[in-house]
Amino acid sequence: MPRLALVTFFTVAALALSGCGIRSAAAPAPVLPSATRGVEHVAPAVIVRHAELQSAAPAGWTPADLQAAYDLPSSAKGSGQMVAVVDAYDNPNVASDLATYRSTFRLPPANFTKYNQSGQTSGYPQGNTAWGIEIDLDTQMLSASCPNCTIALVEANSNSTSDLQAAVAEAVTLGAHVVSISWVCDTRGCLDRSSFAAKGVEYLAAGGDVGFDIAYPAAFDTVVATGGTVLAQGGNGKRGWSETVWQGGGSCTSARKPRWQHDSFCKGRLTNDVASVTVDLPEYDSYGADGWSTVEGTSISAPFLAGVFGLAGNAAAQKGARTIWQGSHHKYLYPVSGGRSCAYAKGRYNTCSGWGTPRGAGAF
Repeated sequence: MPRLALVTFFTVAALALSGCGIRSAAAPAPVLPSATRGVEHVAPAVIVRHAELQSAAPAGWTPADLQAAYDLPSSAKGSGQMVAVVDAYDNPNVASDLATYRSTFRLPPANFTKYNQSGQTSGYPQGNTAWGIEIDLDTQMLSASCPNCTIALVEANSNSTSDLQAAVAEAVTLGAHVVSISWVCDTRGCLDRSSFAAKGVEYLAAGGDVGFDIAYPAAFDTVVATGGTVLAQGGNGKRGWSETVWQGGGSCTSARKPRWQHDSFCKGRLTNDVASVTVDLPEYDSYGADGWSTVEGTSISAPFLAGVFGLAGNAAAQKGARTIWQGSHHKYLYPVSGGRSCAYAKGRYNTCSGWGTPRGAGAF
């Protein structure tokens, strides 16, 4: 089976971090860490933007900011809802990093458990600092939207498709009705649709950051493909916030056209479906780095929006991406515009931000 790269690509001006594949802005393409060399499918989705990789204090949008911007019932909802995050390899510091993130932003202690791909709470895979950054990011962004959700991190033995799909299946076995996926494969047939189609489970996957023709599992009709936006305070109207589309991601793919997508724009599946802010988010990482970093990319929106499904509390009754395409749900989404790299179709829909961003949890 092919092996997948995590959805993390780092660009740091004039900085290199040994063993993590980080490059300067002017350097050639990054060298993948030894644990992921030979990977055929690389999908960038998280960018460490600042010249200094780590800092003593967080910068960027806080959980309180995000909850206000999207009118989320984060303090009142989510208890008893298990949301799973699936990544490859191990971050041995994830629990302590998550505790630091949550205490810094005055979130309650996490109901968090880490599993291996067999569902055990020991015998974890080998560590990998590059995937460790993704693991920290995913658990922290899920915490930002749904601090009361139960978080299950399932770590695949490797970034092979067989291991990752086994970890996704184990997340469902553990009882998760929402599964967040921040990695992609850009070759048809590299993943099995049936691995992302369990009844009563809502899967969310990062749609990629550079407008891939195809990005699995986001391109499956059973999966909600997540895009990105740029968030700002102010703007017209009562909301007090404004958004524009982020730089890329999403496309008219060659994947099978779902029956519920009624448009003449694309012969295949249109992605993305829904979006959230993917720029200027703080992450705490003590394993691959040594403190706070500011990141961006669509692997932020996958766990963040998975948390919104947790807030809604009815993921078992939803039907993959079809849920977001239901016209009755669009009143619960903020429309997003702008962006030259986006294709627009079917009125307010665009391939970068889909139908929009959360306006409460009513669309989920």
